[in-house]
Amino acid sequence: MLTERESQVIQLIAEGLGNKEIADRLDISVHTAKFHIRNTFKKMGVTTRTKAAVEFIRIRSVAP
Repeated sequence: MLTERESQVIQLIAEGLGNKEIADRLDISVHTAKFHIRNTFKKMGVTTRTKAAVEFIRIRSVAP
């Protein structure tokens, strides 16, 4: 289960934003953005941004 912040981060990854852009958009440091990305990837069982984005979109399309 992703936290609200992790969900926000993965949505921004799916939109194609980089770490700095994610940090700027969420008003957090790049370090914190990377922390959330690592946690999200671990929870989702993925190792790349592309796989994370695809999995996020797949889950969102199936969820009620």
